[in-house]
Amino acid sequence: ASGAAFAGGHSKDIVDTAVSAGSFNTLVEAVQAAGLVETLKGDGPYTVFAPTDEAFARLPAGTLESLLADKEKLTQVLKYHVVPGKLDAKAVTGMSKLATVSGSDLPVDSIRIAKTDIMTSNGIIHLIDEVLIPNS
Repeated sequence: ASGAAFAGGHSKDIVDTAVSAGSFNTLVEAVQAAGLVETLKGDGPYTVFAPTDEAFARLPAGTLESLLADKEKLTQVLKYHVVPGKLDAKAVTGMSKLATVSGSDLPVDSIRIAKTDIMTSNGIIHLIDEVLIPNS
């Protein structure tokens, strides 16, 4: 690979990185259903706490289906996983809460990060093992 594609970091954006990882199929489907693909392919930068397919599978029965059927609620849940800016694991652990793009604060102590600092061209992904549902 030439250095040009990696000059500014990684060549794939958040969505393409999630698609190619293969363990975020449900998340990608949800992002598509909510109409957030263009946002997460945008300039950003964004920090995304990305639940794995296993995390979605652990939701109570019917939860995912009802979210996919309710675009507004689905969008709020997904935006609760996205923070403006590019925050690596060290930055995240130094904070008590994060202001998400949903407008709700995400308490850092409620996030269980399984894999940190997956760099993308427009942000950073932290793999988490649960779906975060805002209290509202």
